[in-house]
Amino acid sequence: MHCPFCGAQDTKVTDSRLVAEGDQVRRRRQCAACGERFTTYETAELVMPRVVKADGSRESFDEQKMRAGMSLALEKRPVSVESFEAAVERIRQRLRARGDREVEAREIGEEVMEMLKRLDHVAYIRFASVYRRFQDLDEFRAEIDRLAQEPKETEREDAALGERSSEAARSRPSESKRKS
Repeated sequence: MHCPFCGAQDTKVTDSRLVAEGDQVRRRRQCAACGERFTTYETAELVMPRVVKADGSRESFDEQKMRAGMSLALEKRPVSVESFEAAVERIRQRLRARGDREVEAREIGEEVMEMLKRLDHVAYIRFASVYRRFQDLDEFRAEIDRLAQEPKETEREDAALGERSSEAARSRPSESKRKS
């Protein structure tokens, strides 16, 4: 590592610590030439697969695009930021774990719908209605009926994603308080 102060190549690590929940290593370094100290951060470079669109074109995976779609579906729903972030990270992990260089955009959409289904059924229906291009109320009814027929998710799976925000529920006034 070059010293950012004098440019010398001989630097010594004086301290190393895990940060960002173990995803980064923070290193304190000291230059052997000028004695200045500085901090560096080391992270693994994980490459996301390229996305193959329906028309055959390819583009880089855009996490912001995925987040925007999920956020829109979850707007004004009682889902905590922690649960949302856990769902986004779970999708990213699943895509990386495949080891594929490319992934169909449709498969990413299916992953997003699966995560939304676990987080909030209303958000899932919102997203599915746009993603699957529902044309009329019958398509909404059919999807809601399918959702109602599915067995409930296990508590363990919900805990793995993160709990819904209990604060959101507590912050809403109860029926008895509203009447007074």
